Amino acid sequence: MAAKKRKPNAAFMKPVQPDSSLAAVVGSKPLPRTQVTKKLWAYIKRRGLQDKKKKTMINADDNLKVVFGGKKQVTMFEMTKLVSRHLK
Repeated sequence: MAAKKRKPNAAFMKPVQPDSSLAAVVGSKPLPRTQVTKKLWAYIKRRGLQDKKKKTMINADDNLKVVFGGKKQVTMFEMTKLVSRHLK
């Protein structure tokens, strides 16, 4: 029996609109959530914002602090929740 190919979740693929504070990080064009996450990680890596000692922590620069609701540091899991507040 052939393995069933996993269908991508339509909700994740539907483009969402980042608000102005998130747009400073990922751009202002509507993107699927998966791309928002990808761009967010590219931004974090490019600026070296992942905590050196505790890899699950993300240190916020000025742009991310706005997205993170003013927090200086958040966990990866918390980040996902905070970012979704900035998507329409």
